[in-house]
Formats: sequence, structure tokens, C-alpha cells
Amino acid sequence: MFAFDYQRPAQIADAVAALAADPEAKPLAGGQTLLPTLKQRLAQPSALVDLSRIPGLSGISAIPEGLSIGAMTRHAEVARSALVRTTIPALADLAGMIGDTAVRNRGTLGGSLANDDPTADYPAAVLALNATVVTDRRSIAADDFFRGLFETALKEGEIITRVDFPKVEKAAYAKFRNPASRYAMAGVFVAKTAAEVRVAVTGAGQSGVFLWEEAGSVLTSDFSPQAVADLSLDPSDLMSDLHGSAEYRAQLVKVMAKRAVASIA
Repeated sequence: MFAFDYQRPAQIADAVAALAADPEAKPLAGGQTLLPTLKQRLAQPSALVDLSRIPGLSGISAIPEGLSIGAMTRHAEVARSALVRTTIPALADLAGMIGDTAVRNRGTLGGSLANDDPTADYPAAVLALNATVVTDRRSIAADDFFRGLFETALKEGEIITRVDFPKVEKAAYAKFRNPASRYAMAGVFVAKTAAEVRVAVTGAGQSGVFLWEEAGSVLTSDFSPQAVADLSLDPSDLMSDLHGSAEYRAQLVKVMAKRAVASIA
């Protein structure tokens, strides 16, 4: 690990100022991706700006539209929250599937979204639920937030403060885990409103999370597992690695979508 300075600001304005003053500094949330990267000497930030002491960045609250979850809220908090279980139970289910106990007790919602790992779980929920990512500067719609592999709409030094999730009629998440890392080899979040069904896929796309628009359109007309079973997903834009080919992942996505729909149909 390379040497770096460590800062732990007590206010969001101080964190923003620290990041603006040093382009090589990196914000630290849960550290579940950043710290292993530092240990492997794959990154050399000049400083880490720890966000854990800043008030107001953690917590879960009800809003008229649904739920508001602070960016520094741990996965374990979301998984065990009675409010989340009552309002959007699929979100609590998803949080409970992330990594292992140690990861869930350290990893954060905001850190997961800012990193935008193509196999992460939360991006699928944010995209399917059409959530709003709120930062220290603005509000960003889910459709505009994810830009590609490890790429988001966040500008340099911009910090996620919370995510607002709207309530939906029905929602479910199904995931096929990598047996070693427990990351998603294919994760499908299905969210149904009165107007439409949105189906978001993580763990399979070469460019990260994406909306499976064909599945959403079909399910809007016929919300049943069989409607998904009759679809086919083009593997040309899916990942292929030692854990599974693109064709294998295409099949996994369809199976996970069927399971998600079957659980709430």
C-alpha cells in the first residue's frame, strides 16, 4: 500500500472542499472496493477523505413518495430495517444478499453506486425502481446516473448524500451468485407500477447495469413468468469470462427474471 494522508471531516462542505483542493484525493465510504485496491497497490491517492463522521449521510426515513436512504447507510441496516421491509421489501431482500456479513456491515449504498461495479446489486434496484440519486450539488434521475463500466454521472469531487426510492406496486430481486465472491453473475430486479414494469439487469452486461426493455414491455402487458420464458436475450453485449460465457449469462438473466416475477405475480 502506498502512503497517503487521511482526513475525516465533520461536515459535507469540508469534505467537498478537501476533494476540490486535491484532485488526487479520494472519498472513503465503506471502503469495500477502495481499500483492497490500495492494498494491491493498484491505486495511489494522495489522501483519503473519510465520510463516516459527517452527520445526515446515514439513515432511513419515509417520504411521501416512498423511502429516502442516506448514502452512508450500511447494507446491513437496509436489510434489517422494518421501514424498508414494509415499504419496499425487495430492497431489503437485495441488501441481505450482498457479499457476506462483514461486507454488509461495512459497505454503503452511496459507495456502491459511486463505484458502479458491473456486478454490484444496488444499481439494479436504483434503475428498476427509477430512484433519484441526490448529491451535494443536484438530483440525478436513475436513467441518467449510470454511464457505463465503472462510470456514472458524478462529477469530480461530487458526493452522493442520499437516494430517494419511490414506492411501487410490486418488486422483487433474484440473483445468481458467483460461488466465491457472491457478486451477481446475473441479478434481475423487477419493479411494477400502475403504468409500467421496469426490469434492470446487473452482473451480466459488458457496460454494467442496464434496463431489459423488451422484458419490461412484455411484462407490462402480461405480468407472468411465462411471458419472460418466451423471450430471448441477445448475448452479444453480455460479459464472458472464466465463470461463464455470454450465452450462459443470457440464460441466467432469463431464469432470474422468471424467478423474480414468479415470487410476486
